[in-house]
Amino acid sequence: MQQYMVDITLPEDLTQDFIELIPQQRAFINKMFERGIIISYSLTLDRSKLWVTFYSATQDDVERVIRKFPIADYITYRIHELAFHNSLSTVLPAVSLN
Repeated sequence: MQQYMVDITLPEDLTQDFIELIPQQRAFINKMFERGIIISYSLTLDRSKLWVTFYSATQDDVERVIRKFPIADYITYRIHELAFHNSLSTVLPAVSLN
C-alpha cells in the first residue's frame, strides 16, 4: 500500500447545489476514514482547497474513490504519490481508557 496526497480545487462560487452536497460529502469521507482509505482531510480557511491523504494500492484506486465523492462534478484535482506522510496519530499510540 502507498500513500497519496490529493490537492483538490473547489469552485470559486459555492452554489446552493454544491452546498447541499456537503453533508453527503462529509458522510462519505467519514466512511472512508472508517475503512482506512482516507487518513487525513483538510480544508483551507478560504474554502478554496481540500487536501486529502489516501492509503491505497494504486493511483487508479484513489481516482475511483474521488469520482465517488458527492462533490466530484464540481472539483478539479491533482494526485501526488508520497514518499511518506507523518502525523501525530502515526507517531503516538492510541490511548486506551480500559
